[in-house]
Amino acid sequence: MRYLGLDLGSRTLGMAVSDALGMIASSYKIVRHNEEYDRLLDEVQATVEEKKIEAIVLGLPKNMNNTIGPKGELSFQFKEKLENKLGIPVFLEDERLTTKQAENLLINNDTSRKKRKKVIDSMAATIILQSYLDKNK
Repeated sequence: MRYLGLDLGSRTLGMAVSDALGMIASSYKIVRHNEEYDRLLDEVQATVEEKKIEAIVLGLPKNMNNTIGPKGELSFQFKEKLENKLGIPVFLEDERLTTKQAENLLINNDTSRKKRKKVIDSMAATIILQSYLDKNK
């Protein structure tokens, strides 16, 4: 089963895809959107069709005390829109600290600050997706 991982931010959507067996996540791309969330649905649909995606894993931002804030509510709304438009399951995965993990990984690999800014959201999506895949083997 092939999965698409999504890290929904206020300006960008990071994407990652799994291999055909649903075991390994890889960074795919970043889509800039400037809070035009409905436009993102078409971008995600194109990726789902192109990569033959069967399920989506969407990052769920929670507060450190495990409560859901405005960004979390936005993820719930986006999940519903994705399911309605695409007709495939969308699973929510806790994304706390994934951007920090991604940044640390990139720093440890000597990635320049300029390059980090360009890839950090897709790297965070990769961490979200890999976390889900590891838990659901």
